[in-house]
Amino acid sequence: MSSKTPSESPARHRWPAWLWSSITGRLTLSYTLSASAMVVICAALLYGILVRNLDRLTADFLAAEMHDLQRILQDRPNDRAVLETEVNYDGVDDQFPAYYARILDEAGRTLIESRGMGEVIASSRFPAAGKVDDSRGLNKKQRVDNGKLYELSTMWVTVGKSGGQRRLVQLALDVSREEAMLADFRRKLIVVSLAGICVSAGVGFTVARWGMRPLSEIRRATQRIGPTQLYQRIGSGRWPQELTTLATSFDEMLGRLEDSFTQLSQFSADLAHELRTPINNLMGEAEVALSRARTPEEYRHVIESNLEEMGRLSRLIDSLLFLARAENPETKIGLKHFDARKALDAVREFHSAVAQEQGVEIVCRGTGDVSADPALFRQAVSNLLSNALQYTPRGGRVTMSVAQPDHQWVEVAVSDTGSGIEPKHLPRIFDRFYRADESRSRYAHGSGLGLAIVKSIMSLHGGEAAIDSAVGKGTTVRLRFPTVGASANITES
Repeated sequence: MSSKTPSESPARHRWPAWLWSSITGRLTLSYTLSASAMVVICAALLYGILVRNLDRLTADFLAAEMHDLQRILQDRPNDRAVLETEVNYDGVDDQFPAYYARILDEAGRTLIESRGMGEVIASSRFPAAGKVDDSRGLNKKQRVDNGKLYELSTMWVTVGKSGGQRRLVQLALDVSREEAMLADFRRKLIVVSLAGICVSAGVGFTVARWGMRPLSEIRRATQRIGPTQLYQRIGSGRWPQELTTLATSFDEMLGRLEDSFTQLSQFSADLAHELRTPINNLMGEAEVALSRARTPEEYRHVIESNLEEMGRLSRLIDSLLFLARAENPETKIGLKHFDARKALDAVREFHSAVAQEQGVEIVCRGTGDVSADPALFRQAVSNLLSNALQYTPRGGRVTMSVAQPDHQWVEVAVSDTGSGIEPKHLPRIFDRFYRADESRSRYAHGSGLGLAIVKSIMSLHGGEAAIDSAVGKGTTVRLRFPTVGASANITES
């Protein structure tokens, strides 16, 4: 059974591993392949142009010679001396490619030919002639017995002005030197192309390494960042444009991590502080109770006190579990469309006894429907009302209202006429375990999680929580519920 994963393709194993594991390797390979393709295409074009030019020159030379012989046969058909001079033109000159010419009658008998042509090229090797007086004749390349390559041309030519007779003209031009030159050019072209490809690979590797240098600098910068150096940043001013976004996103991530780490450290310290007080109370009362014999009534009092502390611990744990579930992105809530004013009246009725005992009036105003989880809605409003009752003096008033300022939001507000909150505390008022001033609270055993739970409930609904306060005048907390659930963790029920 093969252990190869589906993502491993056989083609990848034909290349060195560093080409696939390194961006530099991939860029070098891509650059080398691109440069190689360009070099090969340019070399092929140059070679093709040279071959075409040489063939054109050869064809033009043969066409010119064919035209001269045609002109002589038509104008001076009986002047054998002129024909012999033209037929033997450059035929034995070593400074020029060997050129041969032959003239045959209609029966195929040789009338005149260049010296030594019969031993070199027989008439049967030439292509069959086409129509009479063709402008260029029929050409083909033929390698003869001596190993040389010749360009052969054949054409029928009329004799004299009357055109009663015709002659077959055969021309041969030695193109072995051109062939050797092309072979030498091919060899040099291959060497130059290979050298160009090697140089391209080296240049590509150098350019890729230089281009990837900012990534190496970012890697070294990130390696210096640890749990105690989360304040450091990579910066975005000195990187190429393609890496600026990456550096900015990484710095933003570091900022979020730093905030989360700070909050987690603060949360751990606050949680330890909150748990230490009730546990110390339990241990202290138990130690006092065990220090000497107690009456049943005294033991009963100790147990009741312990139950009160354990109830506080239980509420604290429940609140923390709720916050943990609320922060889970997979947590979903069910929305119901209900009368918000009736829900506010129910919360007021639940807290009416405490309000009467403290001498605080609770008033409900406004009308409107809201789409929310009913239990979570009542919990959020109840937490706000409890806080308002804590900070509102006797004879004060707490007002709960519902309104719809526009078609997108339904706003629920809880206002009091209490002591208010100083502006410096407002940015952290929704943080866990944060208390603006415990000295103004009637309930010294509050956990400081009420407003944090309110904020989490609003996040679950895709809504907002905002607070306004003035010292000595009171505080107003506004909860804004969207009319249509737009959050991914909200489902209609």
